[in-house]
Amino acid sequence: MNSRSGPPPMKFGNPGDRLRKKKWNLDELPKFEKNFYAEHPEVQHMSQHEMEEFCRKKEITIRGTGCPKAIPAFHQAQFPQHVMDVLIQQNFKEPTAIQSQGFPVALSGRDMVGIAQTGSGKTLAYLLPSIVHINHQPYLERGDGPICLVLAPTRELAQQVQQVAYEYGRSSRIKTTCVYGGAPKGPQIRDLERGVEICIATPGRLIDFLESGKTNLRRCTYLVLDEADRMLDMGFEPQIRKIVEQIRPDRQTLMWSATWPKDVRQLAEDFLRDHVQINVGALELSANHNILQIVDVCMENEKDQKLFQLMEEIMAEKENKTIVFVETKKRCDDLTRRMRRQGWPAMCIHGDKSQPERDWVLVEFRSGKAPILVATDVASRGLVCFLFSLFLHLKSFLQPGLFGTLPERRAERGRCYGSPFLRLL
Repeated sequence: MNSRSGPPPMKFGNPGDRLRKKKWNLDELPKFEKNFYAEHPEVQHMSQHEMEEFCRKKEITIRGTGCPKAIPAFHQAQFPQHVMDVLIQQNFKEPTAIQSQGFPVALSGRDMVGIAQTGSGKTLAYLLPSIVHINHQPYLERGDGPICLVLAPTRELAQQVQQVAYEYGRSSRIKTTCVYGGAPKGPQIRDLERGVEICIATPGRLIDFLESGKTNLRRCTYLVLDEADRMLDMGFEPQIRKIVEQIRPDRQTLMWSATWPKDVRQLAEDFLRDHVQINVGALELSANHNILQIVDVCMENEKDQKLFQLMEEIMAEKENKTIVFVETKKRCDDLTRRMRRQGWPAMCIHGDKSQPERDWVLVEFRSGKAPILVATDVASRGLVCFLFSLFLHLKSFLQPGLFGTLPERRAERGRCYGSPFLRLL
């Protein structure tokens, strides 16, 4: 009908409206195994005092009953040799704090909440146990959905997780795919139809595929909610609940967060059963303490002048890479234009950019062709961790509205990595 009367049709509707909550009968579902942890003899022989001292040193605190002991070394997790080989190739010496306690809990099949600062190694803490979990499940059959589902708030973080999953999973012939909005659906649908054991997805695109029947979660027994606090901040809670309703209730669920606000606590209560909570450090969001922080408090009208003065000092040094965070997309575009007029090779990234353009900007930045990246918080957590692991190069992480100066950085050169990292609003 071409009638002009009546309200116009809704463009997007309510994501997940066509999904119906499944009624699960656990007696009819195929059984699956999720406890693959055997305590290493070295861990068995550690005294209670030694374990408490290790946890105190690593700032690990536990809530919940029956939590297995932390492991000080990778080999004590008893991962398959092909997984250990990749760890050796990556020159990892020992697990991080969240990995030390997270590996035993995840391998033992327990639901868990892991709270640790960004950049603390949470991705490996859930991906390596997922590989063990998948290797103990029956092979995928035609029409089966993924066995492991990782939900992430942004496409950048999803892509980062997918790259790590590919590196560690290919030795087990585990297939992975990354499902996110802003990219063509065709290749993503083909991956899902061919069968993948690990699917890393943003909630919106996954809801779309579930509603259209392009995939299903009947085989999903290992669920990960990565950066849960960020997903709730972005308003994904209704989509997350719709997705979780499509997964069998006896699954293993792992929730990871940098902070522990009330809404994340409620999500954990609703989704997890008899879970263990692992806290590393404080429950409040904080910068990584391994990174030098230099703060210069300034008035709003002084910010641009100080930034450009600082950029002149930065660009005078060779092979620097700098990220400037801003609050809005408009500010991102304006600041990038001003920098380019000054002759600085700056590029920007924000939510209005298409996925191919965002990918191209990141490639240019990593290669050094455009050593200045101006970004909104679309690039904050996942991208920063990814870039930090790529370069081992970032020197300061500053709170909103503040930035540091180079003379102090030069004085600290003996105990810092290369280039400065700015956060501005």
